[in-house]
Amino acid sequence: MAWGAVLAVDFVRPFEFEFFRNGVIVATLAGALCGVVGTYVVLRNMSYIGHGLSHAIFGGYAVAGLLGINLFLGAGAWGLLAALVIGGIVRRRPIGSDAAIGVVTTAAFAFGLAIVQIYGSPGPSADALLFGNVLGVTWADVWLIVGVSVGALAFIFVGYRQLLFTTFDAEVARATGVNTALVDGLLMVLLSATVISTMNVLGVTLIAASLVVPAVVARMLTDSFARMLVLAGVIGAVSGFVGMNASYHLDIASGPTIVLTSAAFFIVVFVVGAPLRRRSSAAGIAR
Repeated sequence: MAWGAVLAVDFVRPFEFEFFRNGVIVATLAGALCGVVGTYVVLRNMSYIGHGLSHAIFGGYAVAGLLGINLFLGAGAWGLLAALVIGGIVRRRPIGSDAAIGVVTTAAFAFGLAIVQIYGSPGPSADALLFGNVLGVTWADVWLIVGVSVGALAFIFVGYRQLLFTTFDAEVARATGVNTALVDGLLMVLLSATVISTMNVLGVTLIAASLVVPAVVARMLTDSFARMLVLAGVIGAVSGFVGMNASYHLDIASGPTIVLTSAAFFIVVFVVGAPLRRRSSAAGIAR
């Protein structure tokens, strides 16, 4: 009992600090948001886009510093522009999404490197931008992630069928009257808003993992699209909450601990699920 009481006190103690409470709220919502949005990213074979947008955002960070505007706002706007350009290229040219992502985001990243090389680092926020900064989480970040999360849920609820058709067969969706260009554009806007609103906790270098890993784990657990959305959101939220607490107690940046928590889910599901899948296959053959 004594050890349990000590552990309980240690767990509750950081919640006395407002910055930590804000960080937990944002990390939990960010995990859920990334999980849900990441479902579409994974199913459309665009897992690389989160990694690519992190490179593009670095370019925006450099340009924002040069222009003297808010670094995070400038980085996010640059990422949104890159996402829209990627979507436009994929729709209008016979190249895959992975190639378009590679071209656009590496060019944006190279541009940012050139700016930094010429004019120097734009500010001391680089580490926070890259790896997350729980100490920098404010109520403004909380309301931003809440707003983006509500917007994402509304978008998915209203456009569920259009998103479903576009995700699995864009040609059939177009033939049935779905404006796939609009759906793709709105999805890119949502993806960019997700990156912008989660930068402070996850850092742009690790947002890609938060977008992909919960969705991949959910895909390993179910073949149902609707259940995959829910599971990815739950796994992402739990990863955010657990990772944020681990970040405080281990004195490690929040981004890495959240991603490592998601990776632990993946390992458990992969290891436990493999024997189950083999038994299911064997049963199918026997029948």
